[in-house]
Amino acid sequence: MKYKIHHHTVYHYAEPVRRSVHEVRLEPRSGPLQTVHRWQLSTPGNPSAARDGFGNIVHNFTVAGPTSTIAIEASGEVEVLPPHGDLDRDGHHAFCDVPPPGESRVSPLYFLGSTPLTTAPPEMQAFAAPFLTAGHDIPALLALAQGIAERVRYKPNTTDVGTSAAEAFSLGSGVCQDQAQVMVAACRALGIPARYVSGYFYDPAATEMASHAWADVSLDPEKEVWCSIDITHGCVTDERHVRLAVGRDYQSAAPVRGILEGGSGETLEVNVSITPLPAQD
Repeated sequence: MKYKIHHHTVYHYAEPVRRSVHEVRLEPRSGPLQTVHRWQLSTPGNPSAARDGFGNIVHNFTVAGPTSTIAIEASGEVEVLPPHGDLDRDGHHAFCDVPPPGESRVSPLYFLGSTPLTTAPPEMQAFAAPFLTAGHDIPALLALAQGIAERVRYKPNTTDVGTSAAEAFSLGSGVCQDQAQVMVAACRALGIPARYVSGYFYDPAATEMASHAWADVSLDPEKEVWCSIDITHGCVTDERHVRLAVGRDYQSAAPVRGILEGGSGETLEVNVSITPLPAQD
C-alpha cells in the first residue's frame, strides 16, 4: 500500500509565547517495513535535521519572537512494503532492523531499561508473566497484547500524554499510547527488549484520522530481529501501519515536544489525513 499523508498541528496561546524551542519527530524514515518516496516539513524558523540514537529523523527549531500561534505541517508519500523476512510457524513476519552503513544506533538491549512512563509494578509483572512462560514467540506476544487490550480498555479522554503504564494499568482504561506503554513495560520487566512506536494507522471506515502507537518487541537482540505488534487492534503490524519514530516511551518518540517562555492558555488543533494512492504498474 502507498499512502499520501498530511499532518497539520496548530498550537494557539491566550498569552503570547515569548520564546520557544521545539523538537519534532514528524518525518518517517525508510526501512525494512516502508519506503518514504517524498516528505516535507514546514515549521516556523529554520528547522535543522539530525538522526537521534534510535535512528529517528529529528527536526529542531526555535521561535524567537512573540507569537500566539505555532503551526507545524508535515506531508508526503509512504509505501508500506509487503511482508518479507522470516516467518514463524504461524505465518507471522519478523523483520531485521540493522542500521544502514555509516549510521550508529543504540543496541536493542538498551530497550531493556525502564523509564518513569514504562515502569512495571509487581501486579503488572504478575499479570504478564503467564503469557510468556513458554517463551516470547510472536503468538505468545499476541496473546499478551490481547490480554493487555482487555485489561486496559480503549477509552478516550481517561488519560493524557503524561500517564504512565502503571497508572493506565491500575485505571484499567486508556488509549493506544497507554496500551503500547503497558506492553513495553511488561516485556522489559520480564527481560525482553521492547520499544514504543509512534505512527499512523489507516482505517477506511474512520471519519477522522489520528496518530497511533504500538510496540516493537525484540525476538533476537544479537541479530536485531524484531516483531511489531499493534496492541489496540490485536495484530502484527501490516499494510495499514506507517511508522514515524521509535523510543523508550511516548516522551522519547513524541511527534512534538517543546519548552516555552510565556504561552499560557494553550489549545491544540491536530488534523491528520491519510489517502491511499492507486497502485502503479
